[in-house]
This record gives sequence, structure tokens and C-alpha cells, in this order.
Amino acid sequence: MFYGTGLREEQEQRVTLTCDADGMFTGLRHHKLSLASPFDDWAEPSLGVAGQAYDIPNWEGRYRLIRGNSMSPTFMRGPGEASGMAALECAVDELASELGADPMELRLRNHAAIDPESGHPWSSDGYAECMRLAAQRFGWSAENYRKGPRTDGNWLLGWGIATAGYPAYEPGQPQRAHARLLSDGSLIVQAGTQDFGTGVATTMAQVAGDALGVPFDRIRVDIGDTDYPNIAAAVGSMGAGIISAAVHTACTDLLAQLIELAVGDTASPLHRHAAVEIEGRDGALRLRANPTVREEYSNLLGRNHLTDVETIGTWNPPPQGQPYGMMSFGAQFAEVAVDPELGLVRVRRMVGAYAPGRVLNAKLARSQVLGGLNCGLSQALMEGTLPDPRDGSWANPSLLEYLLPVNADAPAVDISFVEQEDTVVNPLGVKGLGELGMIGAATAIINAIHHATGKRIREIPVRIEHLI
Repeated sequence: MFYGTGLREEQEQRVTLTCDADGMFTGLRHHKLSLASPFDDWAEPSLGVAGQAYDIPNWEGRYRLIRGNSMSPTFMRGPGEASGMAALECAVDELASELGADPMELRLRNHAAIDPESGHPWSSDGYAECMRLAAQRFGWSAENYRKGPRTDGNWLLGWGIATAGYPAYEPGQPQRAHARLLSDGSLIVQAGTQDFGTGVATTMAQVAGDALGVPFDRIRVDIGDTDYPNIAAAVGSMGAGIISAAVHTACTDLLAQLIELAVGDTASPLHRHAAVEIEGRDGALRLRANPTVREEYSNLLGRNHLTDVETIGTWNPPPQGQPYGMMSFGAQFAEVAVDPELGLVRVRRMVGAYAPGRVLNAKLARSQVLGGLNCGLSQALMEGTLPDPRDGSWANPSLLEYLLPVNADAPAVDISFVEQEDTVVNPLGVKGLGELGMIGAATAIINAIHHATGKRIREIPVRIEHLI
């Protein structure tokens, strides 16, 4: 597989960041050189979020490709953003050192209040809240940071910080889901999506139950079949947003059918009430103002001789050209321990706070970010596929030589969410987390290594020879 699949591209980035005497960014030049295969033109979109995270009036981004005798690179977690923000956030930290400024306050001071690319406001933001919350939970102190590293025996302890950001992508086609309520009051929800460990079936059941008012244990979710209504691929942190939107639309459409049936049924206690007065809760329709006036779904369907009621809900993503920038933001903090004699680095703890719109399931969301943080740790300290200069083959083409973190490498992790109402991205305001937890995680570690050792390392993964 090391020879037959693409990897994250080899790349070189050059960043020039300028500011005025008050520490306000004035210019950014961000150039990227990418290694491409002999037959493909492909490069990670590394300059996107890096050009939007901060309010910088003068910006130049440039991509260049060179060809090598190598496979075509491809997408990896945080494609582009994980590498582009790594370079930019190191530059921000270097500028903070030049200014003698608190790197957290420098970032807050220059955060883009509107999308620099379009000039439109963000559909939702939350960056400042994330930065301050993460700093509080980390115990960040500008005074302590300026004192330099602390010591723990032979270890030097350093702190690092970085900004996280990832676009809230929208698919180009309608998203659909099927909802079917059976006469016994149970609900079946179907969509042509897949679950590869993100918990999508759980969140689908939660969203469906909330929209229709059916208990969780009365809901069956069917996925993983192309015969079910179409959902776009769960990539680019789109999965939670598009799937929840389709399921929510299907179940609210189904609820509207049931309300219409009850209002027109002379035997129903809800007969002739206005539809807006009625809600679905606990497997029944009921009056909002007087919940004791209610009717079980099973009774309503049985009396009308219906074995089921069903619908296919269709959610149409916002059209292109919306007057909003759509981005998820967050903040990453890391503490590392470095043994300066042996060149060893141990990440002791990581703290992150994120604003992904609405969080559908806090446990699953935390797991997504936990994985992202450990991916960032791996990016910073371990993962790298090295070519043998003698023949161009890979020097470490197996999991014996290709380093990945294990439980012993995983630090203590503190994860928080800042929920923001977002009425633009989709009906539930969900922006996704799959990539966001990784963006900036590696840079927080690299910046912490500098704080501990005074060494600026501009190559990842960081290796022992960089430190001794």
C-alpha cells in the first residue's frame, strides 16, 4: 500500500508576515511548492484557511508544482489546512517573539471578524470565545509564558498555541432521506450513507427522534445501501451537517403529514386545531399549550387504517454566492516536555476549544476531536514517508518503520465546545468536526518545543537530530 496509494504531498512553504507597531498584521506572502507525480497536477489547497483566519489587508498566495518520480499525492485528514496553518501559525509565533507580545493576544487582536476573501460576515464565529475558554482551561498566563520553560528533572516544559479553522463545505446537490412511521409507533429512517466510526447512525436516530418526537429506542436506522435515498460522501467535515439536514427535513415533513391527518380526523382530540398549535413528543401529537390534549401515533394510524406513513425528505443546500463566509474555528494549546540531551519530546497535555455550530452528540464530537488531536501529534512528531535518494523508493515502507502514536504516546486531553447558532449552513446549524480538531494541533506542539528549547524547527515531523 505504501507504493500503490497516494500520501500527503511533500511540500515546501515560504511565509512572510508583517505587522505595524501596534502588532496589527499588514501583509502576508504565502508561497507553496508541491511535489507532483509525472502524470498529475495536484496540490493540497493549503492557502485557503491560512488566508482567511486573520484580517490581513495585503495578501499574496502562490502555488507551484514540480514533478518527481513518485505516486500522485492525495487527501489526508485536514487536506491542505493542516499543512498551510502549520506554516502560518509558526510564523505568527515567531512574530510574537519579535514583538515581545503574548501569542494568544496577538492572535485575538488580528482575528478576521469578517471573511477576508468575500468581505461577508461569518455565518457564525466563536473564535474569541474558543481561545479564551481554552486558555482558561489550559492555565495560560502571558507572564508565565514570558518567563520561559519550567523544568521537571531533566525535562524542559514548554507551552504552545495555535489557531484552528476549517471551511464549512456544502455539497452541490440535494440531500435526501426516507422516514417511515409504522402503525405500532416505531420509526424507520433510511439514507444512503455509511458509518466508518463517526457514529452517524446514532446521530441520525437522535435527529429523527427530536424532529418527530419518537423515543430513541423506537427508532431503527438503515444505512450502507445505495438503494436508499442519496447522501453525498461524508468527507470534508460535511457528514454531520448534510446527513442531519436530510433526516431532519424528512422527519419534519412526516410530522406535518401526521398533524394534517389528526386535524382533519373528527375522532381525534386535536381535530380542528391549528397545525402551529401541535407538536410531536414522546410518540404522540399534543397541544403545545396543553400537553394533556394528545394522541398516540399508533392510535392515529390505527383508527385511520394505516399500516404506515412515509416520506422522502429533500434538503437543498444554500445556493452559491450566499452573503456569508462559512468557517468553523477553534483554538489549540499544548504542553510538551523535552529532554535536551536525548532529543526526546513527550506531549504531556493538549487543550482544545471549538465552535462547530451545534453539537449533535457531545460524546461523539469529543471522540472526533480526540482523534484529530492525536493525528496532529502524529503529524508533528512521527508520521513521515521518506524517499531513499539512491533509487527513489520509500525508506520506511511498512508499519515497522512508519511511526504512529500508540496509547503510551497519547497525552492528557481537555476538549470543550462553544456552541454557536448558525441559521445559514443547514437547518440545524451543524458545521462538522472531522478535520477541525487536527488543524493547528501539530503547530501548538512545535511552538511548545520552541518555548521549551529556544529552537525554531521548520521541518516536520520533528526528529531527534533537530534537537541535539
